[in-house]
Amino acid sequence: MDKFRMIFQFLQSNQESFMNGICGIMALASAQMYSAFDFNCPCLPSYNLAYGMGILFVPPLVLFLLGFVMNNNVSVLAEEWKRPTGMRQKDPAVLRYMFCSMAQRAMIAPAVWISVTLLDGKCFMCAFCTSVPVEKLGNGSYTGLSEKEMRRILARIPCKEIYSGQELVAREVAVRYLRCISQALGWSFVLLMTMLAFLVRALRPCFTQAAFLKSKYWSHYIDIERKLFDETCTEHAKTFAKVCIQQFFEAMNQDMGLAHTHSPEAAPSEVGEEKEKLLGITDQGTMNKLLKSWHKCKPPLCLHQEVLQNGNGWVEENQHRNHISLPKREIVTYYSKV
Repeated sequence: MDKFRMIFQFLQSNQESFMNGICGIMALASAQMYSAFDFNCPCLPSYNLAYGMGILFVPPLVLFLLGFVMNNNVSVLAEEWKRPTGMRQKDPAVLRYMFCSMAQRAMIAPAVWISVTLLDGKCFMCAFCTSVPVEKLGNGSYTGLSEKEMRRILARIPCKEIYSGQELVAREVAVRYLRCISQALGWSFVLLMTMLAFLVRALRPCFTQAAFLKSKYWSHYIDIERKLFDETCTEHAKTFAKVCIQQFFEAMNQDMGLAHTHSPEAAPSEVGEEKEKLLGITDQGTMNKLLKSWHKCKPPLCLHQEVLQNGNGWVEENQHRNHISLPKREIVTYYSKV
């Protein structure tokens, strides 16, 4: 259990590597899913196209949505997008950066599915078997068939057991023709995705370096701020529960007339440490008010500094605008009074 706990803590501390690993696993899973999928073309003119296109595009859509669902930053993005402005402005560039980062990772598994499907060729062959050029590949002099009957025969090309149009066009010729086109589209899709990934990952920072660094920094800040806030709330809840249980047992001890049985008193240093962890929030109403205030009015991103540096050197504190100095304890006290 200790080893699994250490691995989990490592993945939590390296979320980017963790999400890249999840995307890689989903990509491998999509390829494995396709290899295990029992592909059965209906071999009917009215259903072949719908079935083939559905197999080509519906699973990638599901995998794309799963990529967002498994990304923890989705809730961070939604919270940042819907939160009231309050004392902190919302930067659309940061929101776009967060969404694009999640979308890039979520597109890996769908791209693998589409690539594998096109390179295999079965899906494409089922969807477009009725579009085989009989004049070029088959017996152009074969007559006596209406357009509807010809489409019905061509629709059976994926089904070797029931195909009965060898006189019209050889099945092996039609299969090779359709698979050739499908594989060409598959490799073209792989090349296109590779070029897009190169442009996004390599060239975008070169043209918008300052904006890229700013968006990247503040997106990391939003994620880290939420984690630290959750950790602080968890620590406070643990301490609050501990003190509440201790007071309950002490009250029950007095009510039951067992006051003569004295339990060992806690050291003053331990009591002070527990009060320090509570940060002045000692009742449910105040805590609810603090949490509501944190959602509606987050503190401004402006820290107090004694000196600031400008283009000409260093200037003293009284020469720049007023900055807010709110240490951790004062922030909690401030929100408890809002």
